[in-house]
Amino acid sequence: MNNNVFVFDHPLIQHKVSLLRDKNTSSKEFRELTSEISMLMGYEVTRDIPLKEVEIETPVGLAKTKVISGKKLAFVPILRAGLGMVEGMLKLVPMARVGHIGLYRDHETLEPVEYYCKLPPDISERDVVLLDPMLATAGSACDAVKFIKQHGAKSIKFVCLIASKQGIERLNREHHDVGIYCAAVDEKLNDIGYIVPGLGDAGDRLFGTK
Repeated sequence: MNNNVFVFDHPLIQHKVSLLRDKNTSSKEFRELTSEISMLMGYEVTRDIPLKEVEIETPVGLAKTKVISGKKLAFVPILRAGLGMVEGMLKLVPMARVGHIGLYRDHETLEPVEYYCKLPPDISERDVVLLDPMLATAGSACDAVKFIKQHGAKSIKFVCLIASKQGIERLNREHHDVGIYCAAVDEKLNDIGYIVPGLGDAGDRLFGTK
């Protein structure tokens, strides 16, 4: 695996992903699990945020301690399934800005079509965390990264729940500077571009649609 790919092996994450995969998991449970997994993954995704030393007055004296410094964060979900990951991330970093990119997949070409893009005006000054539960063909991810770069962003990480090997290879090939964080890597895609075994359509399972 490429060294810019981080696959989470934490027992809690692995357990919750197993529940996500279960076809009998309800939409309510699926939403809760997606949020919980996203928050757990957020600890590692934000590991390299720079710190600075400050002096704090405690009730019993002065303490030299550290607070976050440097660039601020922006979470950018790819609509609509990426919305399910935002809440968990915001629980960790409530001051982060949130942008949105709307893409849908043409079921004949399997390529993404953009219909919406709204990003924070200072996106070029922020570390961007791009969110989408599935990295399948990587078409949507590659296009979303391209849109974000066109707005001036230099630091981008892609966070998903399940990735395909093909998706990882394509995202690495087209955007080798983007780190990929996922909870599982599955072997293949089926003939309509779904990850196998995967977990089905994440958007439908999050929102109870077909």
